[in-house]
Amino acid sequence: MSPFELTLAEASAAIGRRELSPVELTESVLARLEAVEGPLGAYAAVVADSARAGAATAEREIAAGRQRGPLHGIPYGLKDLIDVAGLPTGAGSLARTGHVATADSAVAARLARAGAILVGKTHTHEFAYGLTTPQTRNAWDPRRIAGGSSGGSAVAVAAGTALFALGTDTGGSIRVPAALNGVVGLKPTYGLVSRHGVVPLSWSLDHVGPITRTVADAALVLPVLAGYDPRDPASLPAAAFAPAPREDLRGLRVGVPVNHYFEHVAPVVESVVRAAIDRLAGLGAELIDVEIPHSRHVQATQWGLMVPEATAYHEPTLRATPERYAPDVRVLLEAGALITAADHVRARRARTLMRQAWASLFERVDVIAAPAVPMTAVPAGQESVAWPDGTVEAVSDAYVRLSAPADITGVPALTLPAGHDESGLPIGLQLMGRALGEATVLSAGQAYEAAHGRAGVLAPAPAH
Repeated sequence: MSPFELTLAEASAAIGRRELSPVELTESVLARLEAVEGPLGAYAAVVADSARAGAATAEREIAAGRQRGPLHGIPYGLKDLIDVAGLPTGAGSLARTGHVATADSAVAARLARAGAILVGKTHTHEFAYGLTTPQTRNAWDPRRIAGGSSGGSAVAVAAGTALFALGTDTGGSIRVPAALNGVVGLKPTYGLVSRHGVVPLSWSLDHVGPITRTVADAALVLPVLAGYDPRDPASLPAAAFAPAPREDLRGLRVGVPVNHYFEHVAPVVESVVRAAIDRLAGLGAELIDVEIPHSRHVQATQWGLMVPEATAYHEPTLRATPERYAPDVRVLLEAGALITAADHVRARRARTLMRQAWASLFERVDVIAAPAVPMTAVPAGQESVAWPDGTVEAVSDAYVRLSAPADITGVPALTLPAGHDESGLPIGLQLMGRALGEATVLSAGQAYEAAHGRAGVLAPAPAH
């Protein structure tokens, strides 16, 4: 086994035992990147020289007995919305041409203090405003979309060109590409991870979180990222979110939606996810049917919040240089100017009602289990999907539909691999918990992946 094939937890343990050096691990990841990056396009920029220098420093520190923690010497990727001092933050857009960050974002600074090794900046859909990441191709089938907007981060992790990566999630942008590429994506509770130094899409919906190969790996990254930051107005005090190891799920109440999450879902996705939920029951969990509140208003609320907030942020640049935006993003930003203040206020009121209703729902259950996405990765260029009842839905609307509720309500949401379709494309199981309930969500996910027995599988190397 080459070092790049190790999960974060395995690599960290091997480094701690002095069986693997950060230099060996980083060189293995960079060699893998050189071999597969061409067909996949995960990275906007690679910083190989500084990665090698950082790995050498980590090796010296660890050899001297100064290991900083589980991420020390671990190579990672960072979505190109997130500032690193001295590097461009391109956000996938010509509108950011020439931009160079003058300071580290909060999360980049935390990862640097933890000794993690930055490999490069990963591609994002322009300004995170999309669900495909067109620059990047799916790690399991390069003819298909990577998902977005954190597509580069998900593909890098799935392909072994980073042992973990960070993404952002406003309407599913961590969980959608993670599910489509067969890796783990965690959207933490709103405010748990600082967004200082991260280009915003929607201030009231944006989250930052990890993409990893396993749930156990996500549980190692989250504590490094989380913590109060007065520079982020939404920041929360750090919570106790370390998952308690458990061999079974006895006593866990799992909510199974009777509406919304299994509507307009591909049959193979429903079959795989329901089988995964049955495995949770086989581990001792109690399954409880639940009705998702206000489901009819999810899309209107999501768009009523996100679209005008995005337009407000981009308004000066959009007026000055509209031609620098891609057509799909430009039309969304222009549409935001047409949403009235009254509609935005109604969306904010609807969010309050949804948060209250979901809080009541989590008095009955500990987690909700559902599909992460309604279908596997569609072919690149496909713009819509037709459902058997005659409904035609935009691809982006389909992918955001099952992710948006957790962004609106701010609850933690985890996607993890549950199986594949008949073409071998990954399918994700989504677990959602009460606010600041990361420990419960992660422990349930870890128990599932331990029983499932396929955790951490890399995508096959693409053909050139």
